[in-house]
Amino acid sequence: MDILFLCVVIFLFLLAIFDLSVGVSNDAVNFLNSAIGSKAAPFKRIIIVASVGVFIGAAMSNGMMDIARHGIFRPEYFSFYDLICIFMAVMVTDIILLDVFNSLGMPTSTTVSMVFELLGATFVVALVKMAGGSDLGFNDLLNTEKALSVILGIFLSVAIAFVFGTIVQFLARMVFSFNYRSRLKWKIGIFGGICATAIIYFLLLKGAKDLMFMTPEVKEWIKDNTGLILVSCFVVFTLIMQLLYVLKVNVLKVIVLMGTFSLAMAFAGNDLVNFIGVPLSGLASYQDYAANGGGDAHGFMMDSLNGPANTPVIFLIGAGLIMVFSLATSKKAQNVAKTEIGLGSQQGGDEMFGSSRIARRLVRWTLSLFYWVRNNTPRRVRLWFNSRFNVDDTIMEQGAAFDLIRGSINLVLAGTLIALGTSLKLPLSTTFVTFMVAMGTSLADRAWGRESAVFRITGVISVIGGWFITAGAAFIGAGVIVLLMHIGGHWVMMVLALLTIYLIIRSNRRFSIKKTEDGGDVLFQTILATEDKTQIWDLLLIYVTKQQQKFLHFAEESYSTITDAFIEENAGTLGKTETILLRQKSVLKNARRKETLCLRHVNRETAIEKSAWFHLGNNCCMGILYNLRRINEICREHVDNNFHPLPPQYVAEFKVICGHVNVLFGEMFKMMEGGCTADSVSALRRHCDDMKDMLSETSNGLFHQLREGDPSSMTVVYVYLNMLQETREIVSGLRKYIRAYTKLYDSDFGAIKDNVASEK
Repeated sequence: MDILFLCVVIFLFLLAIFDLSVGVSNDAVNFLNSAIGSKAAPFKRIIIVASVGVFIGAAMSNGMMDIARHGIFRPEYFSFYDLICIFMAVMVTDIILLDVFNSLGMPTSTTVSMVFELLGATFVVALVKMAGGSDLGFNDLLNTEKALSVILGIFLSVAIAFVFGTIVQFLARMVFSFNYRSRLKWKIGIFGGICATAIIYFLLLKGAKDLMFMTPEVKEWIKDNTGLILVSCFVVFTLIMQLLYVLKVNVLKVIVLMGTFSLAMAFAGNDLVNFIGVPLSGLASYQDYAANGGGDAHGFMMDSLNGPANTPVIFLIGAGLIMVFSLATSKKAQNVAKTEIGLGSQQGGDEMFGSSRIARRLVRWTLSLFYWVRNNTPRRVRLWFNSRFNVDDTIMEQGAAFDLIRGSINLVLAGTLIALGTSLKLPLSTTFVTFMVAMGTSLADRAWGRESAVFRITGVISVIGGWFITAGAAFIGAGVIVLLMHIGGHWVMMVLALLTIYLIIRSNRRFSIKKTEDGGDVLFQTILATEDKTQIWDLLLIYVTKQQQKFLHFAEESYSTITDAFIEENAGTLGKTETILLRQKSVLKNARRKETLCLRHVNRETAIEKSAWFHLGNNCCMGILYNLRRINEICREHVDNNFHPLPPQYVAEFKVICGHVNVLFGEMFKMMEGGCTADSVSALRRHCDDMKDMLSETSNGLFHQLREGDPSSMTVVYVYLNMLQETREIVSGLRKYIRAYTKLYDSDFGAIKDNVASEK
């Protein structure tokens, strides 16, 4: 049995290595986003600065392992076996939760996940003990104050960070405006001095207070002389920043990189417990059990964990190296960063989230309030504010999501709020503060326009909801796992270990596949970054054709799948297809948003001339998708109810029709790939007309057969009739799409102009 416990401890450390990688991927959003979003430096340089901060913070940290040792539970009342089960449940749940959130691109809190995993697992073990006849109660076994403080920290972090982010960014924009370079001469020194002083304050109170060299005497001296330190720093850094400006150094980039370093260092120094605290506590427990337990795993109590943690330096340096390597190589870190940058982008772009009812109502109420304020504000005041918030004057680096002013405010304000919360004994979360400050500053910068506000508010609500889901899932997941281990013993431990390894491998494979799929949208980003209006139109045509061709291939495959499943009475396939079609609706809407955004970058005359045909093509695709959903809906309902199948004579007839539809799609693809010619377009349009006539004749013949047919087969014949009508609408949509496609490409089809003019 002792060998099993040793294997569990080793497995905990293996999971800790992966947890460090996953944790950095999640928390990289805290200190990378402002530098990446504002393009303060090349990506490699940003990673180097952050990596140095991470390594120093990790290597010089004292580990802060007490929360994992006795912060949630009271170890003197728990046996070695109880704690091994708790630690195993915590690590397994933590790995799965963080990896799922990272794969979804959703930042979450490692602090919340660890605390609630410990709380959930301990709660279940306490229930088991109490059910087994123990006289101890929850107050004796659990330390609920820590969990309550984290919950309080969630609400405080969200509200305080968002409000202060909005107010401070509003004031900063009033001082500098979007055309900030013309107003830096005398302001940049003071602004840089304030920012650098705030960063030093943050490092002293939050980032460095728990480092190994910080003796009680040094801490006391810093506490007694904090005011003098800050005033001195302000004077010195103001002079330094003004000198750098005179020497033509971009002071704002220096501030952003300083802020990135400070947040990265504080993250590693303070949050390291979230990744390796549990394995180290497991190791300490095993060492105490091996030396003093006498082989009684269920009876040996872990009083030793009440003592302070003494983390070996080798573990801290090793953790720092793993975190640095993960930060430099993790694709998931970039995926998580993309979420916050996208929600706060000054430029319109690919909106990652849809709209929700609460977001739509919030936007409506905000607009009403905005109009009321505007109508009751003097005209001269409105004009002055509009001059300070003129987005057209925005100065940003090529490809940046926002400017350096906002990037500086994001980092400095986040660090200041975290330091202030620490001094007031408030458990503010790094993740919560940095994310909500970024959202507040983007709101103040008018980055949430009328056409993007509902999507971004939905995204913010989704992320905040994810934090609460993390707490609930961590509590329940760890509780269920520890209960299974208590019931099943070491066999369940081994099964859970294998299951965890399998889930990790599967999750990473899925992420790789998803990343490959997402990487195919490089052309969209190229269009947004291109300055040449003529080149944008050429790229847009390629992009639109590629997206619509992809949809038409999807439509062809879906039509064949639905019709075959109906004939074969395959309800399962029809059910899956319904889900796929519904998902495709979101894909089409997202593609339309992207294409519309690209169209805004095109030359104005070209955009006006082509917009009607552009939107007609999109509407045709959406109409075809609606027809497919209607066919699938009626077919699925019929098959689910086990009604009569389609009679053989109709099956043969319909297979011929399906063959014609597939041929029509094939000719469409040939036209799109081989170029439009007058002959090919005329032939294709004639084919559409012939198909429509054939479907009309078949439908009319079906009406006559309905009057004279078997009443028992009337239900399936009605379904067949609806399928024919929807198929005719699909063909009609394809015919209209041909018109939009040819007009969009500016082709001169002299021989078919009369036909185009007489479009049905």
